[in-house]
Amino acid sequence: KIIAVDCGIKYNIIRYLVQEGKVHLKVVPWDYDFNKEDYDGLFISNGPGNPQMADKTIQHLKIALEAKNPKPIFGICLGNQLLALAAGAKTYKMKFGNRGMNQPVIDLRTTLCYITPQNHGFAVDTKSLPADWRPFFVNANDNSNEGIIHTWKPIFSVQFHPEAMGGPTDTA
Repeated sequence: KIIAVDCGIKYNIIRYLVQEGKVHLKVVPWDYDFNKEDYDGLFISNGPGNPQMADKTIQHLKIALEAKNPKPIFGICLGNQLLALAAGAKTYKMKFGNRGMNQPVIDLRTTLCYITPQNHGFAVDTKSLPADWRPFFVNANDNSNEGIIHTWKPIFSVQFHPEAMGGPTDTA
């Protein structure tokens, strides 16, 4: 059972998780307290705007992150920024943002480069990540953060939209 926190979720994400992922999905509003729910994993969706304005989501994520044995958490786009803020990192407004279907990102574990779709104007300040967090992906054009990962908890996020697939199976 997966809870999807709707911060502006695209229908294609819901369709993909249910049809391709075969998961039982419960979609909840951005300000919903999911910590009172029984779930196997948490998905923090994409969405518009300044991540600092989603204070209720950040507060709920902080509680989930502090759990002794946290459930898996995955965020995309705005979800990446919200997860970073909940972990104690900072975000900043980019001069132009990263937009379009052709943003190259590098997986810092493997050094593989993926062409990704993106549409965001804020980014995570990787220098502000707490000790147990690492950058996961980096943008090859401007070196902005493209994802974060916890060093030992099952928690990570990406800034791009993996379900949109720049190629047949690039990041899905």
